Amino acid sequence: MLYAFGPYPPRRERDTHLRLPWDMVAAMFVDPAADDDATALYAEVEAQLGHVPNYARAFGRHPGVYRAWAGLNGAIKASLEPRLYELATVAAARRLRSSYCSLAHGKVLAEQLLDAEQVRRIAADPLSAGLEPLEAAVVALAEKVVDDATSVTAADLDELRELGLDDATIESVVLAAAARCFFSKTLDALGVLPDSSYDALDPALRDALVVGRPIAAQQR
Repeated sequence: MLYAFGPYPPRRERDTHLRLPWDMVAAMFVDPAADDDATALYAEVEAQLGHVPNYARAFGRHPGVYRAWAGLNGAIKASLEPRLYELATVAAARRLRSSYCSLAHGKVLAEQLLDAEQVRRIAADPLSAGLEPLEAAVVALAEKVVDDATSVTAADLDELRELGLDDATIESVVLAAAARCFFSKTLDALGVLPDSSYDALDPALRDALVVGRPIAAQQR
């Protein structure tokens, strides 16, 4: 069971992996819904993933929104090659200070597409992470979309075209970053903590990916 509790302790400089005592941790600020619609949503998610992550419980009162998000995100993801999608998403999550999304997508990068050390370097400083020029430009665009979309210029898009991306792919990068703003901000505004399973990641990688709220403690 998840309990409402807060506020979280302040983030300390150079200490991004904050841990809370098990009996003081909150997975979110509000108790998750437990009516028939919510139960049906949780069952769908569990059938797909094998468990019900904290982020899914945040949508228990709005299962239609969750399903719409899943459809939107799935369509965006399908329009990009996996590596570019995950890089754009981690870049957006990092700028949003979303530990949950940074951990989730950093884990995908580290386990399926890159090595853990390079993902750690990307989380710390993308410019010095040894990315290819095209990948670095995708990261830069995603960051600009999050920071201030009005700062994106035609020259930014021209650079991506010169590096080989077509307009459809460029639009997909923008969509990935913009959509991440919705999801990440929703979770953080509701106080949703990353699942405790992320604590098992390599410590150096884990600490680099915790950029905002702390990982939930194990419930005993």
